[in-house]
Amino acid sequence: MGAAGVGTRALRGPGRPLLWVRWGRRLWVLSGGSAAAASPPAASSSGSGALSPFDRGLKRKQKNWAALQAEPAKCDYLREEVGGRIADRVFDIPRTFPLALDVGSGRGYIAQHLTKETVEKLIQVDIAENALIHQVLKPDGVFIGAMFGGDTLYELRCSLQLAELEREGGFSPHVSPFTAVSDLGHLLSRAGFNTLTVDTDEIQVNYPGLFEVMEDLQGMGESNCSWNRKPLLHRDTMLAAAAIYQEMYGNSDGSVPATFQIYYMIGWKFHESQARPAQRGSATVSFGDLAKINGLISRGKK
Repeated sequence: MGAAGVGTRALRGPGRPLLWVRWGRRLWVLSGGSAAAASPPAASSSGSGALSPFDRGLKRKQKNWAALQAEPAKCDYLREEVGGRIADRVFDIPRTFPLALDVGSGRGYIAQHLTKETVEKLIQVDIAENALIHQVLKPDGVFIGAMFGGDTLYELRCSLQLAELEREGGFSPHVSPFTAVSDLGHLLSRAGFNTLTVDTDEIQVNYPGLFEVMEDLQGMGESNCSWNRKPLLHRDTMLAAAAIYQEMYGNSDGSVPATFQIYYMIGWKFHESQARPAQRGSATVSFGDLAKINGLISRGKK
């Protein structure tokens, strides 16, 4: 089932010009490198035996570097926007939560929007490796999360690939891989959640050029951290990518857009009081009878 909407909003970060944002929303209710690059470990730290595509040590360093900058809040505009939208989804649930845990809270992007009438007590955790979110939830507890979606930074990804292919005869991934929306239902189900909802936003921010996009990504601590990343790009490749970005996606005012697709996830921990689908074959009315009912109504109007 789906519903969509579009709109615009202006964001401004400290030391940044006014950034115009275009957003769209869609809702789904789910039923069910080089020698210098690092080498991935044999398995993920979770112990599940699955390989992780990300260098988590590098990601930790990126986050720490971003936090130590003179104006760390300069690049917080995207997180603040998403934090407000997550809070909106909390307000949509007609319930007061006595206790909530914000994993990856940063500088309180969600907390600043919540009220005591919605969440009585909020615990904020910035880094929690191997956090077993499902286990700490009480029965009938709700998990609400957000992550980047598959169309995030597609303009930057395409421009870098075309430039590297032209100048160097091949290309490497320079944007971290993202999860597809079709995988989220399966992942949440495997984590033990039910009554799943996935909600998608697209936030489009306009920048002066490609280099400003990459500068802000570094300031956010969101640079590429995949294992097969290429450590460096040649200067002429970067200049070519900037020209391609402007030619393919540039706006009439000379700026370039960067799309951030955000997946919002809601899942509930099982409780006996929760609504469940009816058993197969228990229906007392056939959908085939709807056509007959419509026909009777039409004849009655005549």
